[in-house]
Amino acid sequence: MDIEIYCDESNQQSLSPKKPSQNRYFLIGGLWLPSEKRGLFKETICSIAQTESTFGEAKWRAVCPSKLPFYLKLVNFFFEQGYDLQFRCIVIDTHKIHLEKYHDADQELGYYKFCYQLMKNWIEDFNSYSIFVDYKTVRDPSRLTVLKGYLSKANLLAQIKNLQALPSNEVVLLQLADVLLGAVSAKFNQSTASQAKLAVIECIERHLKHPIMATSRSVRKFNVFRISLR
Repeated sequence: MDIEIYCDESNQQSLSPKKPSQNRYFLIGGLWLPSEKRGLFKETICSIAQTESTFGEAKWRAVCPSKLPFYLKLVNFFFEQGYDLQFRCIVIDTHKIHLEKYHDADQELGYYKFCYQLMKNWIEDFNSYSIFVDYKTVRDPSRLTVLKGYLSKANLLAQIKNLQALPSNEVVLLQLADVLLGAVSAKFNQSTASQAKLAVIECIERHLKHPIMATSRSVRKFNVFRISLR
């Protein structure tokens, strides 16, 4: 199968020891979907936005009472697609990260290493993958090429066709990843004060039939991997 992965991150600033963050957990997550479904999914999300008169970039920070019907429909859409649309994320305890010891004191390098950890065990043999990450300014422009190479070496029977950065304001699937990841981040960091955001979290949990929490690897639809750092 041809698979596409759309990745985003939450609380990356918490990786930096020089910029203390109130959020303890840093997360990277994304959507997995068959390439053949991309067009249909994009069209449906845009249709939901038009029906709810919600314009602009969909993202967790934008969840508010006036836009709540749109975000609830967005969550419902995600769960209605079954295994054709899967969400996976990795939760990292920043209190246990040693940037100097394991990542050459390089926050950017640490970020891409965790991207690798998110994806390497979910890439399946004989599938081909196109991976899209949210565009950001990087100090080392070779990061994506290096990450693609390591993923290819770790998954010799799969094909990593491309790995590129795209602006999230132009890619609705990156935006959906941001909303789901934001909900998981808010739950782990206990940072949600907004009633509208709480409503989105509750909607996700109704579909899951349990609170948002770490899951086993076998969970396919909504997988939350809390990585153990030593």
